[in-house]
Amino acid sequence: MSGKFRVGVIGAGIAARHLAGFGWNKDLFDVVVLCSLDADRGEALCREFGIPEYTQDAEAMIARADLDIIDICTPPSSHFKLCRRAIEAGKHVICEKPLFGSIAEVDEMVGIVAKAAGPKLMPIFQYRYGSGLQKLKMLIDLGLAGEAFLTTIETHWWRGPDYYAVPWRGKWASELGGGLLGHAIHAHDMLNYIHGPCAELFSFGATLVNPIEVEDTAALSVRMKNGSLASLSMTLGSREEISRLRFCFRDLVAESIIEPYTMGRDPWTFKAGNDEHQEKVDAALARYEVREDGYTRQFELFHEALIRNEEPPVTLGDARNSLELVTAAYHSQRTGLPTSLPILPDHPLYRSWLPEGAC
Repeated sequence: MSGKFRVGVIGAGIAARHLAGFGWNKDLFDVVVLCSLDADRGEALCREFGIPEYTQDAEAMIARADLDIIDICTPPSSHFKLCRRAIEAGKHVICEKPLFGSIAEVDEMVGIVAKAAGPKLMPIFQYRYGSGLQKLKMLIDLGLAGEAFLTTIETHWWRGPDYYAVPWRGKWASELGGGLLGHAIHAHDMLNYIHGPCAELFSFGATLVNPIEVEDTAALSVRMKNGSLASLSMTLGSREEISRLRFCFRDLVAESIIEPYTMGRDPWTFKAGNDEHQEKVDAALARYEVREDGYTRQFELFHEALIRNEEPPVTLGDARNSLELVTAAYHSQRTGLPTSLPILPDHPLYRSWLPEGAC
């Protein structure tokens, strides 16, 4: 396979951000076709990003022999079917979050990808590539953070009636979940990225802000597998939007900026326990090589993985960790009890976290 990959994109909403990321990597990817049932938006994106072909036939696009990658930017309820068809057609796949609607689907997709023996599937978690979070990861890898104690994460955004005027939003059957699944999922992936999987959690959830089916406010207390604790809060009812992450280690405290949609980016603060250790931290930070972030960086790393025939930078295992947190939160909210992880096939929400009657 050549060094430049030909891409077909399905979707015309968040796909615009993907197209910008591909644009910054124009020497690595060539987007040659966009598929959307919304002709106005689809054709407008083709004009804006110089895509030569527009179609409404996803099946035919996936079957094309001249495409290397299918990029799926559709509503969540369609993800599994499209990913399966693309993988079985021999295509590499990029898929927006939330990846699928159950842990069972993630596990099934692991088997589908293995059987296809070649195509790779990369879920989207672009926030983890912000330079602030990457600096923290570097300091941990250098042994400068020490034992992890506590992480706090706030995802306090605003979503009003205009947002939920889009027909598929706010409904279990089409959006598959609320703010935990569709909004806080990025910040919670950053928790898993730094600390690994969760071991146990307790959660309250409520629908307080909008007249929708799914939750728009939640609070979680989490015990991580590495022994540290985490406190997570999410609301779509914050008129002042913020995202904030604070990581407390024995030798370091790292805190993000509070910009709601760029919390992984600089400038983060890194405070050590004494002047001598601060000098070591500052010296390491001074050596950090600044790179592009977000979709641009994730796509660049995906290209490297394809060329080297390695695992994608974000894996199905990463997506499983993320969706396990959501599944456990919904289970805890409904039972009023702490929920242990991992979520295995005998768990009552393994095959679906949707409430009874949602379809």
